[in-house]
Amino acid sequence: MYILGIESSCDETSAAVVSMEKGERRILSNIVASQIETHRLYGGVVPEIASRAHIEAISSITYEALEVAGVSIGDIGCIAVTSHPGLIGALLVGVNFAKSLAFAHNIPLVPVNHVKAHVAAAYLEYAHLEPPFTALVVSGGHTSIYSVSDYTSFEEIGATRDDAAGEAFDKIGRVIGMPYPGGAAMDKLAYEGDCEAVKLPSPAIVGDTLDFSFSGLKTAALNYINGERQKGREPNHADLTASYTRVIVDAIIKKVTLAIDKTQTKRLVLAGGVAANSHIRGALERLCKKKGVEFCKPSLSLCSDNAAMVAAAGYFEYLRGNFAGTSLNASALDED
Repeated sequence: MYILGIESSCDETSAAVVSMEKGERRILSNIVASQIETHRLYGGVVPEIASRAHIEAISSITYEALEVAGVSIGDIGCIAVTSHPGLIGALLVGVNFAKSLAFAHNIPLVPVNHVKAHVAAAYLEYAHLEPPFTALVVSGGHTSIYSVSDYTSFEEIGATRDDAAGEAFDKIGRVIGMPYPGGAAMDKLAYEGDCEAVKLPSPAIVGDTLDFSFSGLKTAALNYINGERQKGREPNHADLTASYTRVIVDAIIKKVTLAIDKTQTKRLVLAGGVAANSHIRGALERLCKKKGVEFCKPSLSLCSDNAAMVAAAGYFEYLRGNFAGTSLNASALDED
């Protein structure tokens, strides 16, 4: 069965064709039109600009995805589109385009939760993977731990109470002059610094909880930077980045360790844009090896927003009969 996936939740317009059958999960095409260079001028995503860029790109990349996959729109068995959560204006572009395409060609349409789609990226790379398992989603908007009981049922067992890890990386990266997105640049620079040089608070909430809080960490880092600059000196960027990265990684490892112990899981799935961070990937790999837990991590190309993961998630929504009609609307909220 061929699934056409459409993704437009933030600053990447993407369309993909995935072949999903029992025992087969293949990406036939996965086209992504990135807006990073545009938003880099502003140091972050500008929602109105993102929405306009999606409008300009979505039709052409959809038909490019079909062409690269070697299929026609008539071969598509289902159209899957990210409907929530995300930037509302950006989401509406993808949702309205998908609705029109599905209606015009009489193709079933399924709405997809963006967070579930990130987790579904693992299905495309681990053919044997099936629930139950524990999933860690780390992105610009989420730092959450889920107990995944089946392909479409997620229970959030831990989450950030304010900001997310990706936003925390980007914020401090912007303050010290890193190019947007700051997280990627900080990943590299962290290897050059002393991770014990700057004392910062842990974003892991104290106690028997799986929750995080990154706002205090961001404030502490900003205070340190401003304090150094008020003394007439620029903070050592490598040392600050290394220390900042270390406390985030340590917090994630602390809470994931607790999650593994609580759920007695045999598999951990890593997902989300910040899943590309090499420090987090390495630490989780070591943890899972120590705990005897299978570690499933996506390739770097499937960490960032893409439509192949949306198509994979959409396949399982299709099997459950979670169809949508022309009344489908987008939502900025993570609600199911």
